[in-house]
Amino acid sequence: MERASARPLTRRPLVTLLTAAALAASGLTALTSAARAADADLARNGGFESALDGWTCTAGTTVTSPVHGGTAALKATPAGADNARCAQTVSVKPDSQYTLSGYVQGTYVYLGASGTGTTDVSTWAQSAPDWKQLTTTFRTGPSTTKVTIYTHGWYGTGAYHADDISLTGPGGETGQPPAVPGGLKTGSVTSSSVALSWSPVPGATGYAVYRDGTRVSTVTGTSTTVSGLTPSTADSFQVTAVNDAGESARSATVTATTAQRPDDGGGSSGLPAHALVGYLHASFANGSGYTRMADVPDSWDVIDLAFGEPTSVTSGDIRFERCPVTECPNVESDAEFKAAIKAKQAAGKKVLISIGGQNGQVQLTTAAARDTFVSSVSAIIDEYGLDGLDIDFEGHSLSLNADDTDFKNPKTPVVVNLISAVKTLKAKYGERFVLTMAPETFFVQLGHQYYGTGKWGGQDPRAGAYLPVIHALRDDLTLLHVQDYNSGPIMGLDNQYHSMGGADFHIAMTDMLLTGFPVAGDAGNVFPPLRPDQVAIGMPASTQAGNGHVSPAEVTKTLNCLTKKTDCGSYATHGTWPALRGLMTWSINWDRYANWEFQKNFDAYFG
Repeated sequence: MERASARPLTRRPLVTLLTAAALAASGLTALTSAARAADADLARNGGFESALDGWTCTAGTTVTSPVHGGTAALKATPAGADNARCAQTVSVKPDSQYTLSGYVQGTYVYLGASGTGTTDVSTWAQSAPDWKQLTTTFRTGPSTTKVTIYTHGWYGTGAYHADDISLTGPGGETGQPPAVPGGLKTGSVTSSSVALSWSPVPGATGYAVYRDGTRVSTVTGTSTTVSGLTPSTADSFQVTAVNDAGESARSATVTATTAQRPDDGGGSSGLPAHALVGYLHASFANGSGYTRMADVPDSWDVIDLAFGEPTSVTSGDIRFERCPVTECPNVESDAEFKAAIKAKQAAGKKVLISIGGQNGQVQLTTAAARDTFVSSVSAIIDEYGLDGLDIDFEGHSLSLNADDTDFKNPKTPVVVNLISAVKTLKAKYGERFVLTMAPETFFVQLGHQYYGTGKWGGQDPRAGAYLPVIHALRDDLTLLHVQDYNSGPIMGLDNQYHSMGGADFHIAMTDMLLTGFPVAGDAGNVFPPLRPDQVAIGMPASTQAGNGHVSPAEVTKTLNCLTKKTDCGSYATHGTWPALRGLMTWSINWDRYANWEFQKNFDAYFG
C-alpha cells in the first residue's frame, strides 16, 4: 500500500524505410496498371466492411467515418510500446510479383509486407491529413507460399486510419477450411467452470471455443475448460475448427448451467452478500494513530492485519510483529488482541494476515523459500487463530522473466512458487480458508496493454505480473480488491486512458475485471472475467490515506453504475453486476481518523 506505480519503460523497434531509391536498387519495379489476367486482389476484407474479419490488430477497430470507399475503415491507435499493427497472412505463389496498395490518413502511417522470402518492403506517409494512397511492390522467394501484409502507426502520434488495402498478384494454394467439429459435449460442471470436449477434425490446426456467441479461447486439442463463469447461470457453447485456410462454421450448440455456490449469497467463505474490507495497522503506527482490534466497528466484515513481512526479500520467512508500546502507546496485550480476534469471528467477521505491503518485498525464488513461506505463514495463522491470507505483494515482489509470455502457463519461479505455496495453504486449511489479493493496477489492468518485457523487450517486467497468479488461483480466490489508487493512467476496454479522481476510473477498472480483457492487446489471449462476488473495489479512506481518494458521492456513483447501470457517465460498462461483493479501503485507521466517512457511506448504501 501507499506507493506510486511507475509506467513501463519501452524501447522502440528499428524500422527500415524502403525509399524509392532503395526500391530501384533492389531491382523491384511496380506492376503496370494492366495487371496480368491471372492476377487478383488477394487481401481479405481490405475495405474493412466486415469489421476486422481476416485481420489481427493490437489496437484497432472499424469506424464509419472517415472512409475512403464503402461504409467502413480501420482506425487504430498506437500507445506506449504498441504501434497499433493490423496484419493478415495471405497465400501467394513462389517467385512471383505482387503489388501492395492502400489508402491511409494520419501521421506516420506504414504499409508493408513481411515474410516475402526476398526483401521485405514497407512504405509510409509522414503526414496524410486526407486520404493518401501508398503503394509498394515485392517478389516472393523461390519457396515462399505465404506473406504477411500489415499496416501500423507510430508511438505517441495518435490514431491513424486505413482503407481499401489490396494485394495484387497470382493467388496461391489456399486449400479449404476444415469441416465443422462434431460431438461437442459438456463434462464436469462447477459453480464457475464447464468442461467441454469434441471430436477431432482432419486438417485442423486448432479449435476456437465460443461462449454465448463470443470467442473465449483457442486451443490445439479437442477439450478445454471454460472458467470464470457465474454460479447458477446457463451458458451456451460452440466450437469451430481452424487451419491456415480459415475457420469452419460453428458446431451445434450445447448448454450447461453452472452449480450454485454454497451458503447462498456468501459463498463458502461465509461473507455477507456485500462486504466491507479494511486494513488495520497492527504492526506499526503512522499519522492515523493506532486502533485496537476491539475498537474496530462491526461494519467491517474482513479485517486485514497489516503486515506480515519477510526476514529478507528471498527468505520466504514471514514474521508478524505487533506494534511496540514505544510506537503505539495504546496497543493492547497479545492476550487482549487474540481475544478481540475471537470476538470478531464470533460475530461473523474474518480476520486475515496480509503479507507484503509497501515495504515487505517477497520473492519466492526457490522451492526452499516456497516451503518456508508455507510454514511461517501457517505459524502466524495458527498462533492468532486467523481465517486466511491476503496477498499484498507490491514493488518488486513479482516480475516476469523475458521468456514468460503466457499468463495461463507461467514459468517464472517467483510466480510459480507463490501459486504453489497458496494452493498448499488452501489445501491445509480447507474450504473455509479465506484468500484475498490486493495488487496495484500496474500488476493487473495494465496487462491489457503490456505483459512482462513485451514483444520487443524493454518494458517493465512487472507489468501484468499478477495475472498468472489470479488466473491460477481463481477457483480458490475469495476476493480480489485491486488498489484503484496510487496509479498512473490505465487504458480501459474502450481503448481510452482513465485517470484517478472520480467514479470513471473505478468503473472502468472494475468493468475490466468483470468482463475480462485481452492481454497485451491480443484478442486471442483473453484474461477471463472474475465472478462479481469475487470482486471488491479498492479505494483510499481519506485524502491522507493515498492518492486517488474520491468523495462519498463518487463512490455512490461507482456502485450505482456497476450494480444498477445508472450514473455511469461517459464509460459504457459491459454488464450489470448486482452481486458485486463490495468495497476495500486503505485503511481502517485512516477511516477512523476521518470520522468513519468511508464506513458510513458503505453502510448507507448497502444498508
